[in-house]
Amino acid sequence: METSTDRQQSRGLVLVILVVLLLRLPFLNQAIQGDDAYYLAAAAHAQIDPAHPNHVTIVFLGKEVSLRGHPHPPLNGWVLGGLLALMGDMREAPFHAAYIAFSLIAALAMWSLARRFSPHPLWATLLFLAVPAFVVNGNSLEADLPFLAFWMAAVALFVKAVDTGSWRWLWAAKLAIVSAAMAAFQSVFLVPILGLYLWRQRRCWKLAWGVVFAAPAVLLLWQLWERASAGALPASELATHFRTYNLQSLGMKLSNALALTVHAGWMVFPPLAWWAFRGAGKLGWILAGLAAAAGIFLDPNPLFWVCSATGVLVLAWCARHWREFEAAWILLFFAGAVAVFFAGSARYLLPVAAPLAILVSRRGRWLAVGIAFELLLSLGLSWVNYQHWDGYRQCAGLLPGEPDFKRVWINGEWGLRYYAESRGGLPLREGQPVRPGEYVVSSELGYPIAFTTGGGRLTPVSGREIRPTLPLRLIGLDSKSAYSTVSGGFRPFDVSTEPVDRVTIGVVVESQPTLSDLPMDSPQAESHIVSGIYALEGATRWMGGLAAVLLKRPGTPSVLRATFFLPDAAPARHVALLLDGREVVAETLYGPGVHSVTSGPIPPASGAATVSIVLDKTFQTANDRRVLGAVLVAVGFVSAP
Repeated sequence: METSTDRQQSRGLVLVILVVLLLRLPFLNQAIQGDDAYYLAAAAHAQIDPAHPNHVTIVFLGKEVSLRGHPHPPLNGWVLGGLLALMGDMREAPFHAAYIAFSLIAALAMWSLARRFSPHPLWATLLFLAVPAFVVNGNSLEADLPFLAFWMAAVALFVKAVDTGSWRWLWAAKLAIVSAAMAAFQSVFLVPILGLYLWRQRRCWKLAWGVVFAAPAVLLLWQLWERASAGALPASELATHFRTYNLQSLGMKLSNALALTVHAGWMVFPPLAWWAFRGAGKLGWILAGLAAAAGIFLDPNPLFWVCSATGVLVLAWCARHWREFEAAWILLFFAGAVAVFFAGSARYLLPVAAPLAILVSRRGRWLAVGIAFELLLSLGLSWVNYQHWDGYRQCAGLLPGEPDFKRVWINGEWGLRYYAESRGGLPLREGQPVRPGEYVVSSELGYPIAFTTGGGRLTPVSGREIRPTLPLRLIGLDSKSAYSTVSGGFRPFDVSTEPVDRVTIGVVVESQPTLSDLPMDSPQAESHIVSGIYALEGATRWMGGLAAVLLKRPGTPSVLRATFFLPDAAPARHVALLLDGREVVAETLYGPGVHSVTSGPIPPASGAATVSIVLDKTFQTANDRRVLGAVLVAVGFVSAP
């Protein structure tokens, strides 16, 4: 016979499911965002190599990068690959509808944990669903929600297995752990968290101890499979990316730790957290006060110093009450996140939203008010996020189409890159020349790179300023938000009316060179550089093994001269100058230092000339993937002696 308690629990469960649907259905048409494009590249590759979806090379920040070193194992690529095979093409609404399943799994697992650990399971679950990172990032196709779903399921099923001693629940937990491991490397943090719970509740259960270590075991087996089948360990490829982009430097780690502390202070409404964690002790409140004072010094914006102080208070409370499972869960995962991550993104802390919500639901008052405020903010941030990425989708519609189609180069990343590629655009590579008649679509925000116009002039023909209607910012040109990355600031989000991004579509118009002698720091250098020369650094530019410039022929007798510097690491020992493809001088270089190579007399002429500099050897440095030859100072025609 069904009791009133059973009916109440059933109604609570139905309400949880309805809330999830209400959060997701309005955003089904969410445009491709963030790293979605790279996961979709893996999904496309899965159509031809299902066992290795990450075995694809993409152009990232102008350089070729292998996804074998992707910071996530291939589960999300498999999921997207299956949807792609089923539907034949990427369509936003059906794909996002399918991903609602992960939000439901996470919510149902939270409901189970809340019933076990909270006296108010419904409030705890609703507080979990209102967390900004859950609401915002649940509308993406990245690996965050699939990982969170399997992480939450793993903890909920394991707790149930340990509490009941059921091996059936234990095997279900093992399946969830394996899935979490193939979604994200941070699944290894399940080992100390689940191990702690097992030690306290049923430490003699040997079979359960084997399940505790399932995540690192699966990741090790996957690494060995990749090594045997493809000849390389994904971990070594990932380590190479870390070294190349200097992602594990001390400065990055400290910034990551600060940003994660700030995000911990806004996972729930701060006044709610202050009341819930008021038992942090005198030391905890002193540390929170010091964090607030330091925060005011670093950034006077209240969003930053309030959240940094709240985050410190939460962590201090957990440290003082570390014997409670939820507090230990938060501390263990937070410590791991500080150790392994680098960008300080809010989504990194999604796995601690559950224990935090449970603790607040136990001790907090005014839960309904706090949840309402948090949910309102989260939906506002989601709307701003929707408008940001939809702006790129609309910009792609401005690109030239048939019959006026010309080659389009994409100088940006994320959704702009995806939608421009879907219209035939190609990612711009570092140092690559763009020829007259070709188009370039550029984002000011999306990591644009330097490029040359092959002797032409880039003329804007269209563009759009992306400015969401609400004054909230997750990321933006002038934003100091650390929601996605700490590169712009440390606030959990920002309040601003400034544009998120400016997208420009330009066409390269052919123009005649105006200079006969070209110093690399000349304001007109970009319109004279054809290829092989990188961005200006001070008064000089690095060149590769072959550089070409377009110069005006002088009307008087002259010689052709190139001045450059060879650093100690440069192996080049032979250089040649070519005029319109014909060698006019070649010399052997004695070693590092400044060199000046001069041709014989060149008769006067009119029109344009292509001058090329050819080096016999190039090199690369550990933190720079450019192919380098020498540091170019100037090249051009000078008066004959």
